Amino acid sequence: MNTKSKWNTKHKDRLSDLIEPAPNPRLKDLSAYLNGGTALDLACGLGGNSLFLARLNFQVEAVDISDVAISYIQERAINDKLTIHPIVCDLTIWNELNWQNNSFDSVVITYYLDRTLFPLVKSIIKENGYFFMETYYQSPQNVNQGVSNQYKLQPKELLVEFGDWKVLMFEENKQEGRQTIFCQKR
Repeated sequence: MNTKSKWNTKHKDRLSDLIEPAPNPRLKDLSAYLNGGTALDLACGLGGNSLFLARLNFQVEAVDISDVAISYIQERAINDKLTIHPIVCDLTIWNELNWQNNSFDSVVITYYLDRTLFPLVKSIIKENGYFFMETYYQSPQNVNQGVSNQYKLQPKELLVEFGDWKVLMFEENKQEGRQTIFCQKR
């Protein structure tokens, strides 16, 4: 099964039980910093973060490999009258999207790791714009997470990668095996 089919199947299964996709709780806690503008939600899944950002007056580009997820987001955006532009894209070939430098006020990535996206993220966020990322990391307490180590961050990896930015929040939760950063481009 290819990646797109795998995610389409997962999202179809999730939609059968879903009432409303929830935003990431830590992103939601940081909403005081998020005052509208342009936002990019990479590997957006069913769009919990995209819907949340659009309700905060962001014009959101929501990108995912799953056309099932993107169709769902598009339907929700129309029904809820939200400014979300959903895009089906395999992020391993993101260069087809032609984003311009300094074009987004905020970029969000949750539970997706492709380190080749880091230079892109750094270039497309506007000066004083924000980056939020949360994903798995290699925590000694959470070795058997069911996620391959290639999709897990090293300890403090995001802190090192975005160390030249203003780090507003960084957390490594060893029990959950997740690493979270919220930072501002200087």
